[in-house]
Amino acid sequence: MSQTISPSSKHPYGLARVCRTWRVSRATVYRHRAEDEQRPVGGKRGPKTLWTDEALLALIREDLATTEWVGEGHRKVWARLRHLKGVRTSLRRVLRLMREANLLAPTRARRILGPHNHDGTIIPEKPNQMWGTDATAAFTEEDGQVTVFIGVDHCTAECVGIHAAKPGTRYEALEPIRQAIRSRFGAIGPEVARGLSVRHDHGSQYTSDAFQDELFFLGIESSPAFVRAPEGNGCAERLIRTLKEQLLWLRPFKNVEELRLALLAWAARYNTSWLIERHGFLTPTQARKNFEEASQAA
Repeated sequence: MSQTISPSSKHPYGLARVCRTWRVSRATVYRHRAEDEQRPVGGKRGPKTLWTDEALLALIREDLATTEWVGEGHRKVWARLRHLKGVRTSLRRVLRLMREANLLAPTRARRILGPHNHDGTIIPEKPNQMWGTDATAAFTEEDGQVTVFIGVDHCTAECVGIHAAKPGTRYEALEPIRQAIRSRFGAIGPEVARGLSVRHDHGSQYTSDAFQDELFFLGIESSPAFVRAPEGNGCAERLIRTLKEQLLWLRPFKNVEELRLALLAWAARYNTSWLIERHGFLTPTQARKNFEEASQAA
């Protein structure tokens, strides 16, 4: 305004006249001008990153192309870049770049649920305190639809047992539990797993006398979830979702035996390479080893 030419005098108004008319101190104007000259032009304050958006996006694409898993989100991409390649950047920046490049995995629409029957948490403080078990279905070319049973440790999210069978009976439902007992407690015997509880739903296999009697023989406490409240068995439900997205929906299977072997191989790969965010992006096996080392040190 002070440099504007007066139409009558043909000269600039001048800073003194403008400040006098607006009743503003000239010292204030000079102070703001000095601050503007000292302020850096453009850019964000703070430390400058070593990676441009183009270079970081190229690393993100490379990670998505080389990972053995599909449909992973920005958090695991950020964790792998940080821990495996030493790329120090923010989680929100990775999210922004993946969103702009249309690299984010599709997500399900959020459902609005009613009141929750399950309050609190089902995550214990240590491994082998609570396991979860559930079943899902898969299709094979020769045997048709078969049943897949799983077992998961609620603390570490580790797949402790997995099995497939054409008749999804109560005896087949016990196989993941037996696998877990042999691997965690050494052998199957009376009350060998005392102090452990197993969370399950109200399916006919799990409420049967054969299943409940086997749990009682092993010293395991039966822990049924609330009726029509799948979040009470959420750890098993989440493992089944991962199993579907990473194996069952990706390839065909000739028969139940081929599926059973593929499930065992997938469980071993999942336990040693799948990253769990609540464990600081450690694998289930790494999380269990950390708990065991901390317990031995204590």
